[in-house]
Amino acid sequence: MIRDKFNESRAKRGKKLAINGPADGLAVVLATGFGAGLIPLGPGTWGSVVGLLIAYGIIDLLEGNVILLQNSLLLAGIVSAAAGIWSGSRAEKIFHQKDPSQVVIDEVCGQIITFIFIVPYLSILGERWRWWMIAGFALFRLCDIFKPYPINRLQDLEGGFGVMMDDVLAGIYAAAALSLLLFIFSM
Repeated sequence: MIRDKFNESRAKRGKKLAINGPADGLAVVLATGFGAGLIPLGPGTWGSVVGLLIAYGIIDLLEGNVILLQNSLLLAGIVSAAAGIWSGSRAEKIFHQKDPSQVVIDEVCGQIITFIFIVPYLSILGERWRWWMIAGFALFRLCDIFKPYPINRLQDLEGGFGVMMDDVLAGIYAAAALSLLLFIFSM
């Protein structure tokens, strides 16, 4: 079913996807953020929403255990980066282009990274931490769209590294900015 949907959308653009086996199918599912990248308007934003929901779920589930929460967010960032490098490399071949717009695992990963430094502020924020998720979402999207130096140069890397590293760094920039804002507003 997913393969048919991909091939339909690709056939409209004159290309058929080259999915060869279950590993390629898994790569497409991961690379597209479980299908979020197939939404025609703003696929990167939809991929960021997936990352936001993952981070929100982790924080909501583990907010009482600061060390487990911090490590879980870090692990989610590392796992999504590794999965993105692997699936991004395969997806470039499947979609027949470098860093195709349907590939949004990089936005998922970058958005998760954005919230790694929110953990120390949770006790101060109380229930208001949910509102800071919106600020983190906006900060990451701004860094991802405008690509301040050297983010813009990382897209030139080959394969999955080129797909992922610009958004990993955008997530780090957004995490630092969010942490600074949280520090300023928690005083």
